[in-house]
Amino acid sequence: MLTGLALYLVFRKIDTAQLFDLVKTIHWFWLVPAVLLFILSKVATAVRLNQYFKNIGLILSEKLNFRLYLVGMFYNLFLPGGIGGDGYKVYLLNKEFKTPVKKLLQAALLDRLGGLVAIVFLLFGLFLLVDLDLEFLESRLWNGLMIAGLILTIPGFWIIQRLVFKDFLPSFWSANLWSFAGQIAQLICAWFILMALGIDENILAYQLVFLLSSIVAVLPLTIGGVGARELVFVYAHQYAGIEETAAVAFSLIFFLITAGVSLMGAFVKVDLKENGIN
Repeated sequence: MLTGLALYLVFRKIDTAQLFDLVKTIHWFWLVPAVLLFILSKVATAVRLNQYFKNIGLILSEKLNFRLYLVGMFYNLFLPGGIGGDGYKVYLLNKEFKTPVKKLLQAALLDRLGGLVAIVFLLFGLFLLVDLDLEFLESRLWNGLMIAGLILTIPGFWIIQRLVFKDFLPSFWSANLWSFAGQIAQLICAWFILMALGIDENILAYQLVFLLSSIVAVLPLTIGGVGARELVFVYAHQYAGIEETAAVAFSLIFFLITAGVSLMGAFVKVDLKENGIN
């Protein structure tokens, strides 16, 4: 219901005829590297999750882990907030390997937090670089807060991990590197989508709003984040200096890429007994 409401609000705000005209002019060849970069981003985040699994004594081959990750993405596509895939992985791994549910849930939660930390860190940097049409963003206090955010985000995450997720500290740095690799790959993916739409100005502004929309899309409000992500672009365009219709087109293309890759999980067979780990 919320997904439908969000999409209704989006399409009330934009010129649908202009949107369709824009779609007709897409440079499709730019979408090929966009898809490849999106897949690479998911490979990176799958490796991050496997780092956490190893911390709790669950040893999976990277190949099997990625297959399991794809299946999880398929389930995430149909549930608000994308939590279905996490639940499926926890159930399956507990059933096959008897790994405690609490440890598996901690790994899944930390995996989400790791991705969020990378997004927040990059947002602090982009807020310093992008000229937004908001008076308070031009103050020294705001710039100071953004710089403080850049300095404190990683140490703050380390403290949280030490207090709440102590078992996973051995992979803190490697997992965070994979988090940043995944998020940077998605930003490059976003750049290729913008090129496909013929957008070559205010790239950093689009990427800033894209990161903000990624946070909103994770909230359990709409199915697969569709609608919620587009709303962020619609309401942020006037402050970020981005073109409203193009921003919505960008967001819908990103969702279609996400959905297409996630649907691959429907055809993936996961046999945990064929782990390939000696």
